Amino acid sequence: MDPAILIAAQAGRALAQAARRAGLRPYVADLFGDSDTLALSEAYRPLPGRFGSRIAARATLAAIDELAASAGSPMGIVLGSGFEDAPGLVARIAEQHRLIGANVDAIAALKDPFGFAALCARLGVPHPAVTVDPLPDPSGWLIKRIGGSGGSHIRPATRGSAPDRHYHQARVCGRPHALNFLAYARTMQVLACTEQWHAPSPIRPFRYGGALAPGAAEAPLLPDALLATIAGAAEKIVAATGLRGLASADFLVDESGWWLTEINPRPGATLDILDRRSTPLMAAHIEASLGGMPTLGEQPADAAAAQICYAEREHAPVRDFSWPDHVRDRPRPGTVVRRDAPLCTVLALGADRQAARDSLNTRTARLQADLAAQKTHPEEAL
Repeated sequence: MDPAILIAAQAGRALAQAARRAGLRPYVADLFGDSDTLALSEAYRPLPGRFGSRIAARATLAAIDELAASAGSPMGIVLGSGFEDAPGLVARIAEQHRLIGANVDAIAALKDPFGFAALCARLGVPHPAVTVDPLPDPSGWLIKRIGGSGGSHIRPATRGSAPDRHYHQARVCGRPHALNFLAYARTMQVLACTEQWHAPSPIRPFRYGGALAPGAAEAPLLPDALLATIAGAAEKIVAATGLRGLASADFLVDESGWWLTEINPRPGATLDILDRRSTPLMAAHIEASLGGMPTLGEQPADAAAAQICYAEREHAPVRDFSWPDHVRDRPRPGTVVRRDAPLCTVLALGADRQAARDSLNTRTARLQADLAAQKTHPEEAL
């Protein structure tokens, strides 16, 4: 029988899919319970709360313990998004289950904005200034929630001190990218540099939209010398924190230079588009976390892209719908998806990044049109 692995995250489908590709049996706890998550899971437990809010510690611990009992002897637990602002909860999980990926100390060091800024300063890594102090002129600043993910927690700053569990970060210019890597033994292997984009809403101007990984034969997204500099900076941080497993470094770059904005100490939103090498990335994540040096295989030939399709209206409840094969995170019929909340994820491949992006946009537009037609003519639902 294939080994069992525990997964807990705000959204666990991508991790469950990666686990299946690695020959593992995933036992999943998350917020959504999407149809494809349930299909991938050996067992599932729902977590209370909403996307972007703090994970409920007691309910999460209970769900993980129940899944572990159901699994028998799981090899460990992989944590996805939602735990960045809860090192205390991660520590409690680690008391009962083997953590696969970043340990408590690494998460705390990387997700404390002031400790991280100090670390970057010590290592000579360009990073925007941070403060909680009142801002005489807030126009050059953002406000962020400590441990937030997905960009929905980021707003333009206003006058006054930062609220509890928030901080101000100086605005810097540039195009958003991520350096995706595998950390082990205080060093790392680069998986890919991906470009990212926002899907702004009226109250969430920096909401995460999607990401794209170029094909193997394409010109790199950024000059080799710049990528080497950024990778060197990330490796310094890996060595300083002992980070292990899959992770990513978010940065902004323009003609004047680059700025590291954060390190995500976990498998991230690019897992769908990167898990296409001969070595499954979940297997590599486990091996690197245990101190090994995985062989990753060649970079995929095709470019790949994925983006979140946000609900243009409230789905209360979600109706039966024939989701296309290129759609993931499919909400179950009868559940509720609020307007502007994540509805699903759309994937696309292409011979190069422009072809992949064009296909992604076409597929997303068609999906939104079909969903709109379902509301107008429910008897004609696909």
